[in-house]
Amino acid sequence: MARQLVSTPGASSPGASSSVRTTRPRPPGSSAASRASDYTELAVRVKSAGLLDRRLGWYVMRLTALLAMFAVALVLVFALGRTWWQLLVAALFGVLFTQTAFLAHDSAHRQIFTSGRRNEVFSRIIGNLGVGLSYGWWMTKHSRHHANPNTVGKDGDIRPGALVFTPEDAARRTGVAAWLTARQGWFFFPLLLLAGVDLHRNAALAILRREVKDPLLEGVLIAVRLVGFTALVLVALGPVLGGAFIGVQVAVFGFTMGATFAPNHKGMRLIAPHERIDYLRRQVLTSRNITGGWFIRTGMGGLNYQIEHHLFPSMPSVNLRRVRPIVRAYCAELGVPYTETSLLRSWMIVVRYLHRVGIRHADPFDCPAAAAFRTAGGSPGAGV
Repeated sequence: MARQLVSTPGASSPGASSSVRTTRPRPPGSSAASRASDYTELAVRVKSAGLLDRRLGWYVMRLTALLAMFAVALVLVFALGRTWWQLLVAALFGVLFTQTAFLAHDSAHRQIFTSGRRNEVFSRIIGNLGVGLSYGWWMTKHSRHHANPNTVGKDGDIRPGALVFTPEDAARRTGVAAWLTARQGWFFFPLLLLAGVDLHRNAALAILRREVKDPLLEGVLIAVRLVGFTALVLVALGPVLGGAFIGVQVAVFGFTMGATFAPNHKGMRLIAPHERIDYLRRQVLTSRNITGGWFIRTGMGGLNYQIEHHLFPSMPSVNLRRVRPIVRAYCAELGVPYTETSLLRSWMIVVRYLHRVGIRHADPFDCPAAAAFRTAGGSPGAGV
C-alpha cells in the first residue's frame, strides 16, 4: 500500500491507496524566505543527531564483502567449466556490478571520505574500472538531476528517448514511434534489459567526445574493464557460451540499475521549467521512497530512501534509514506530502504512468496529492 502524509484527505499516486494523517501546514501566505528556512531548520535537526558524520568503517566492510563476492564469482567461472549453469554466474556478476555502481555513487556524493579529492579518485576507479561507466559523464548527468529533479528541460533523466515522460513529448512522435510510445508501458521492463548497453555506450561516447575532464584516464580504465572482462570470459568459456554469459551479465546489470532508479521518481510530480519552488519541496515532492526490510535496503543500495538522499546527498547511505523518521515527521509538520510505497507497487505506478503519458492522457505536473487538494476544495498548488 502506498502511504502519503498530506494535509488533507484524498488520493495519492495513480492506483495507490493512501494512509492520511491530518497536519497543520504553513498558511498559504507564507513568504519565500520562510519556506527557504524550512530546509535550514531540518538540516539543523539532522546535523545535531550526528547523521551527517562519515561512516568509513561501514564502507570498508561493504567494500570487503563486495570484493569477496567478486572473488567467489570469479572462482565459479573457472570451477564450473563450460556449462550453461554459468549463466547464473553471469547474473551474479550483473548484480555485483550494480552494487559496485552504488558504491561509486556514494563516493561521488562525498559520502565516504571527508576529502573531496579522495572521494573523486575512489569513485573514478570504482566507476570506470569496476563498473565500466564514466565517472565524469555520470557526475555531470547526476548533478543536474539532483539540482533539478523531474524538472522539464533540466533533468536529463526525463529527457525523451526510448521512453517519453510528458504528453507533449509523446505528441511529437509519429508513425511507428507513436505506435510504440502508446504502448511504452508494456515495453518498460523489456527495455530495462537493454539499459546496461545504453549506459556503457553513453559513457564511451562521452569519453570519445572529450566531454569529461580526463578522457585518456577514463578511457583506459573503462577499456580495461569492458575489454578485459569480456576477453577473460571468452577465453574461459569459449565464444558461444562466453557471448551468452556477457549478454546475461549486461542485461541483469541494466535491469537492476533501471529497476532501482526508476521507481524513485517516475510517476511523481514534474516541475515546469520556470516554476519557482524551494529546495525542500522540490526534493520531497518529486521523490518516492520504497518500503521494505534488509533485502530492499541492500538490493537498492540504500537508495530506497530517495527522499532523504535527495535532501542530504552527502549523508552516508547507511544513515538514511535512521534519518527517515525525522524527515517524515518534519514533512507532516509542514503539511508537505511524503510518499512511500512497496517496490512492486512502485513498478505498477511507473508502468501505469508511462502508459497514460504514451496515450497522452496524463497531467504530469500534478502534485502526488493534487487529487486530495481538489477533493478538499483547495488549490492544487497549495503547499508547493
